[in-house]
Amino acid sequence: MGRTRDGIGTAPAAAVVGLLAAWVAWGRLGPVARGTVWAEDGEVFLRERLALGPVEALLHPYAGYLHLVPRLVVDVALVPPVREYALVVSATCCLLTGAVCAAVFLLARDVVPSWPLRLLLAAVPVLLPTAPWEVSGNAANLHTSGLVLAPWLFAYRARSWWGAGTLAGVAVLVGLTEVQAVFALPLLVLAWVPVRAGRAPDGQRVRGHRLLALPVTVAALGSGAAQVVTALTTDRASTPGDPAAADVVAGWALQTVGGLWDADVAAVARAVVAHGWAVVAVPAVLVVGLVLLGVVVAVHEGRWRAAALTLVLAAGSAAVWTAALLANASGDGRWSQAAPAVLVTATPSRYAAAAGMLLSAAVLVAAAVLVDRPSRAGRSGRRAAVRASRPGGALRVVLSAVGWCVVTVVVATWVGNLPGVAQRSTGPEWAPQVTRAEATCRADRSAVVVVRTQPGSWTADVPCALVLRDR
Repeated sequence: MGRTRDGIGTAPAAAVVGLLAAWVAWGRLGPVARGTVWAEDGEVFLRERLALGPVEALLHPYAGYLHLVPRLVVDVALVPPVREYALVVSATCCLLTGAVCAAVFLLARDVVPSWPLRLLLAAVPVLLPTAPWEVSGNAANLHTSGLVLAPWLFAYRARSWWGAGTLAGVAVLVGLTEVQAVFALPLLVLAWVPVRAGRAPDGQRVRGHRLLALPVTVAALGSGAAQVVTALTTDRASTPGDPAAADVVAGWALQTVGGLWDADVAAVARAVVAHGWAVVAVPAVLVVGLVLLGVVVAVHEGRWRAAALTLVLAAGSAAVWTAALLANASGDGRWSQAAPAVLVTATPSRYAAAAGMLLSAAVLVAAAVLVDRPSRAGRSGRRAAVRASRPGGALRVVLSAVGWCVVTVVVATWVGNLPGVAQRSTGPEWAPQVTRAEATCRADRSAVVVVRTQPGSWTADVPCALVLRDR
């Protein structure tokens, strides 16, 4: 994969990033959450895997969509004794999220050449304050990591046929797992455009064969089409939503923007009740302003990839949040009209976590644009050097200061929200329940035991034959 201009070997560094990210995700869950099965992981994916078998279950629709990677995770988790099912699912999901972080670290190098800034960008899926609450460490929400990866996967300019094939394989996994990845499909245009000189890690213009973008394009469009067809032809149990525009905006400001700096969304809501909606409206305006500033500066300096990624990531945050409320009535908290007593009971929404990861990525790319020197960004080194020598150099210092302030705030909010709280932290843990069921199963091997999961209304039916398989 080559070496970046800062001397950091990309592939080894990415491997380290992936392992560290997986370790952070694992640690933020806590021991009880790691041993507790979440929702569909037990009641849906496990049940359908046992009923349909390992092949037919892979592309079996659920809730109107395909869930390829979560079903593969269940296959892996059934290899060890079923008593370890919860731990294996949690560990596998943390490792896969770490792999997403490593991939972002690699694929973002043409847009964010500075490895420390790219490291922060890669860490978003595991360090978002609200991530551990529901979306981290379980197969049911693993698609959120795929959503974060999709823009970088589709926009990357492959260097070799081996790399192009790898991108296509990953695109199939992402596309057949996350239907909302279709929002990033326009970025495929960037995969066909050579990287400008000064933006490639080795400082050279990246050309390669003109058809190197074909594999990922076919894979992304094909898997996206499969998801769309599935959504149009499969019934969904969820009731569609009909949110008011004010609720969409208020919810995005409270849950998505508020969740960027505090995992305790109820605390943010209490501040709103006490001081008004300006508590979240002002930060939301500042975030949008920063994104637009990053786009303008990137366009002015000829950094079209950075401008496109920043814009699509930010727009994707709004689109994903809005689409979730339109598709699921249960996701709409009627925030703009909710009574204070209801508002202060808010918990982090999984839909807001997905939108928050995209928005965090947009903010960090915009900050990187402001921090990066013009000599790295211009259409040619000569033009950038001339621009840097002009009176605008003072403006560049101001922009760089703004970018570093943003980076500092992001890091401070992440550190302030460690380690995190998971909804599964109260149990019930899976392994003790399976152990207690062994006596029942020895009395009747044909029986099926019910194992409780989270949320409390969800359960998993586990055949005794599976409980006693390795005994």
